[in-house]
This record gives sequence, structure tokens and C-alpha cells, in this order.
Amino acid sequence: MKPVRHTMSKILKFTQFSVRDLLVAAAPTLLAIVGVCVLAYVLVDPSPPRHVVLSTGQENSAYEQIGKKYAAALAKHGVKVTLMQSAGSGENLRRLKSGAVDIAFVQSGSTDEAAAEREGLVSLGSLFTEPMWLFLRETKGKPITRLTELKGKKINFGPKGAGAPRLFKQVLALNGIEPNEVIRSSLANTPATVELLEGRIDGLVFTSAPEAPLIQMLLQTPGIQLFDFDQAEAYARKLPFLSHVVLPRGIVDLGRDIPPVDYNLIAPTATLVARDSLHPALIDLFVQAAASIHSGAGWFQQQGQFPSARYTEIPVAPAAAKFYKDGPPFLQRYMSFWLANFFDRMWVLVLGLGALILPLSKVVPPLYVWRIRSRVYRWYGQLRTVEQALEDAQSQSQGERRMEIYAAQLVRLNEIEELVNQISIPLSFADGLYGLRSHINFVRERVLSLLNEAAPAGPVVPAAVPV
Repeated sequence: MKPVRHTMSKILKFTQFSVRDLLVAAAPTLLAIVGVCVLAYVLVDPSPPRHVVLSTGQENSAYEQIGKKYAAALAKHGVKVTLMQSAGSGENLRRLKSGAVDIAFVQSGSTDEAAAEREGLVSLGSLFTEPMWLFLRETKGKPITRLTELKGKKINFGPKGAGAPRLFKQVLALNGIEPNEVIRSSLANTPATVELLEGRIDGLVFTSAPEAPLIQMLLQTPGIQLFDFDQAEAYARKLPFLSHVVLPRGIVDLGRDIPPVDYNLIAPTATLVARDSLHPALIDLFVQAAASIHSGAGWFQQQGQFPSARYTEIPVAPAAAKFYKDGPPFLQRYMSFWLANFFDRMWVLVLGLGALILPLSKVVPPLYVWRIRSRVYRWYGQLRTVEQALEDAQSQSQGERRMEIYAAQLVRLNEIEELVNQISIPLSFADGLYGLRSHINFVRERVLSLLNEAAPAGPVVPAAVPV
């Protein structure tokens, strides 16, 4: 059994193909490709950051509540969103321009008159309408129905940096009311609500979605009147970033019939604005979160009306515009965000490698052939050394010294043949191996011939050739 196993192991050395030699021949090419891939991964298009800062709004505002929903949505994809409270749209814009935050909620119309304020910013779309709510303390006699009746009243416009003060001043100007004709305060929403309920101010202004806790509370508080903008359509024509919305009767509480009548309101839209340096993949992620959070029906919107690329004076980011036109990126429909982003970033590299692999594929086969044949060809150098020694012996040596050299070269040939017999080579290259063995035999016959010529006592018997 042992001879059979030995024979089989020798036969197995001769195969149709050598994987090891192919790998060695292709190794430089493979290393070059891997190196290009790693370099491209780092330099071609940086990976999106895993942390962003979102500037929201005041305490208990709709911006703050919605910001928490965005943070939860992006956390599912491994992106941490840090929320920063602010006075409102004005402060959010300043933070965006200074680079203090990456993304923020901004009220439409906040940059309507200042194109320079929009430089370096992109919109991710409008999210929802946020009406301007003017709550007034009810007084004895006829309720206030015209803004001109606010002259001499103490009204809280909202803190500096919020969107409401700017908008309300524009609305008052349309009614011919000068700023000094209204006693203005600039409290934040929560303390202003306390002041209104305590009777220390006559009214306050919000711009907020109806989901805000303070809005919900004031709509149901006895003695607090919501101002009806019965000229809302005219305001929307005068200020194009506004729209006319209606708060339906009973929408707050049908059982208690709150409110008891329809109210006309004027409403800008809340938009999501980012620095134009924000990674496109994160823009995709925020817009997808917006579609999940804001696409439902609400008090002032129909199913699927928001988010939208409309109602914003800031240019919409290309990645967001593509989402509104075609939906989520193709790969993200079937893969996790990070895996899809990896393949999306690498598509340029894939095309480049496709162009690179074709010429490289023509280099590897010759390298493979050269490596296999070199196992045979290098022994020809040994044969040439033997022949050179024979030639030197013929020209320089005499007698017994020449015989010693011939005998030594014969032993060397036997050693070479023994080593050649141990070469593992694919069968498709076996012709080169058998050619080498025949050439070894040819040189051996020459050495024997020279020995016979130089021997004084008859022909030399060849030494046994190892198997």
C-alpha cells in the first residue's frame, strides 16, 4: 500500500492548474487594487459623520417636540442628533451661518428680504404650516376684530431671534400701525403665557404648529380670545410666503365645541434648513425622516401634502429635490443606511476598477506562465555550468585531473536530475519538464563520451541515476 500511496502523492503534484502560483503571480495586482480601494474610501467621498447638531426652538414649542422625533428617527441608523434650544428662526439662521449647528428649523419668510442670508444654506423642504396665533385677553364689551384696535395695547411679540416678531411687524405695517403705537415686550413663550394669564399683558403672538402644548392649552383656556384674521387671503397675497388656513369649528374638542366657530389664520411654513456642506447622505436621511414624521393629515394639511419642495425661498438641496421626485435612493430601499451609503460612495471606484481590470487581466496570465516555466528554465543555468566545466577541463586540464572533473560533473548531473524529478508542475507545462530531462540526459551522454575517450582502461560504466 505504501508504494501505491507514494505514487499517488507524486501524481497529485501534477495538476491542470496551480492556484498557488496564480495567487503569487496576481498578488501585486491584487494589492494595487486593494490599495486603490482603501485610498478611494478615505479620499474620494468622505463617510458621513455620525453626529449632527439640530437647532430647534423654545421650550415647549413645536420645534422642540418635533426635534425629538428627528433625533429618535436618526438614532435608528446610528446617527446621534444633538438638540439645541433657541429663541426661534432668527437665532437658528445665525447659528447656521456661523457654523454653530448643522441643521435647523426655519420659518418661511425669515430670509425673504435678504438674499445674503441664504448664501451657504440649502433647504430640505417645507414640513408643515405654522400659523401665527394672536391670543388676546377677553375684555368687557366688543371683542377686538381689527389689528388697528391693538394701538396702545401691551403685546408680547416674542424673544429676539424668534420668527414671530419679524412676521408680526410686517403684518402691523400692512395695517398702517407704527412700532411705537403698540407697547411691545419680548418674553419667551412660556413666561409670556404666564403674564397673559395673570393679566399683566393684553396679548401675545406665537408662530407654531397646533401640536405645541402652549397652543393647546390657550385654545381651551376661558377668558382667552384667539384673533380671527378674516382678511387672511389678502395677507397671503401681500406676503407670498404666507398661506391662508382655517382652524375648523370643534377641531380642538368636538364635545365641548372648541372652538365655537371657524377661525381664519395666516401661516408661514416651517422648513428644514442645513448648511450646504452637510453630507448628502445625511440630507437623504433627514428628508426620509421628514417624510415619516410629517406626511400624515393634520389640522391644516392633507395627507401627503408635506414634506414638500414648495413654500421655501431657500434653494432646495439637490439630494432633497431628488427624493421628492424619485423617492428614497435605490440601494437604501433594500439595504441598511450605512451599507447602501458605502456602495453609493464606491460606484465611481467600481467604474474605475472596471477600466483597470481589463489591462491588468492581460498582465497576470503571462506572469503566471513565466512563474511556472521559470521552475524549469532555471535548471538550464545549471546545465550550462556543467558544460562550461567540461570545456574548461578539455582546454586546461590533462590526465587524471581531467578524469576527476568529468566524474564530478557526472555526479552533479545526477544530483540535478534528482532535484528536477521533484519539481511540481501543472500538466499543461509538462512538455518543458520532459524537455529538460532529455537535455540532462544529452549532457550526461556527452560526459560519458568524454570519459571513455580519456579513460586508459576501457569504457566507463555510467553511475546509477536516482529515481
